Amino acid sequence: MARTIHEYPSPRRFVAGTVGLPGERAFYLQAQSDSSLTTVLLEKAQVSMLADRVSELLDRVSADEDVVAPALDDNDPLTVPLEEAFRVGVLALGWDEDRGQVVVEAHALDEEGETAEIGENDPDAVDTLRVSLDPAAARAFVRRARALVAAGRPPCPFCLQPLDPTGHVCPRANGYRRRT
Repeated sequence: MARTIHEYPSPRRFVAGTVGLPGERAFYLQAQSDSSLTTVLLEKAQVSMLADRVSELLDRVSADEDVVAPALDDNDPLTVPLEEAFRVGVLALGWDEDRGQVVVEAHALDEEGETAEIGENDPDAVDTLRVSLDPAAARAFVRRARALVAAGRPPCPFCLQPLDPTGHVCPRANGYRRRT
C-alpha cells in the first residue's frame, strides 16, 4: 500500500485530546485545515513527551515571536467524527529555520504493530502526519497537552504509577495494596 503523508503547513487547529474516562482514555492528535482533518491515536506518555520536547525546543531556539503574538488557547473538544488515520509509533520534532516554525511529525506503526523505518522518499514507508506550527501555536499546543495529561488519574506518591479509585498494588509496598 502506498504511503500517505498528511501535510499541514499552517493548520487552523492542532490539538491533543481524549475520549473516555480517566484510566480508560484514548489519546489523539488532531490536525485540521479548512479542507481536511486528520486524527491519529497515540499513548498518554507520547502526548506528555511531545509537549515537553516542544517546550524545550522553543526555549532553545529563543522563539520570541510567541511572546509578541500569543495564540489563543483552544479548549474545544476534538472534532467529530473521530476517524483515526493510524496509531502513532514514532514522533519526530524539528525546527524550520527558514520559516521560524516547529515541525511535528507522527509516524504510524507498521503492519505488524512495530516501529517502522522512517523514509522521507520511500513510497513503502509508513504513513505520516506532518504539522508546522508558529511558536505561539506551539506554545498553545503545549499548554493544552500538559493540562490534558494532568487531568488523568493522580500518581501514587510512592511509585508514581496511576492510582485507581480503589488504590493499587504498589511495587514499593512489596505487593501490598496502598490507599492514599
